[in-house]
Amino acid sequence: MTEVLKNCGRKLYYIFKSKHSAELSYWKKVYHKEGKHFDKSFYQKLMLGIAAEKDDSFLKGKMVADFGCGPRGSLEWISSAQRLIGIDVLATSYQKAFPEQYRNCRMDYLECSEDRIPLPDASIDILFTINALDHVKHLDTMCKELVRILKPKGMILGSFNLNEPPHKAEPQMLTESLLKDTLFKDMEILSWRVTAAPRQGYRYQGLLDGDLIEPDGAPGILWAKARKN
Repeated sequence: MTEVLKNCGRKLYYIFKSKHSAELSYWKKVYHKEGKHFDKSFYQKLMLGIAAEKDDSFLKGKMVADFGCGPRGSLEWISSAQRLIGIDVLATSYQKAFPEQYRNCRMDYLECSEDRIPLPDASIDILFTINALDHVKHLDTMCKELVRILKPKGMILGSFNLNEPPHKAEPQMLTESLLKDTLFKDMEILSWRVTAAPRQGYRYQGLLDGDLIEPDGAPGILWAKARKN
């Protein structure tokens, strides 16, 4: 039995190592493609669109986090918050791979595991997450962690890729029903917008314009806004 457990542990180690290597390799390609820096100009428009807000005044004095933040500096457009926290399983790897991106960074980066976020219960007011949950290995456990770190009445503002076949870096195929049964199971849904993923043009334009097309099982995008009970 002990040997079986050891073998299972080795297998999980190599699965995670392979997945993380694929994710880091992706960001290195993006970094070089964008001229050895990361473009972060689009985050303000995107995150305000998900929140259905005109500016960042709704974040004034709040503890704001982005789960699965990546290395771009996704929250740096926010000037009103008390603190900005980027949560990512590769947070330390990003800082080592792209040190120049973090010299004047206004975000605090926090490395989580595949099933644990090292933050106290009820410590975050607003939690953004963009195209991140399909990268998670233990979906149900991580969803419970996201809800755990939210304060009562705290909000999740998320963008989720739907109905996309899993692969090495993205082991989850998310659906509306799966998300309602996990992340949003015990939350009050304030906004739920779904559209088919476009084949060309700006990926989120339909959601921004309110021009929504039912995906009917094809790849889609969900923008959700929900409050912790």
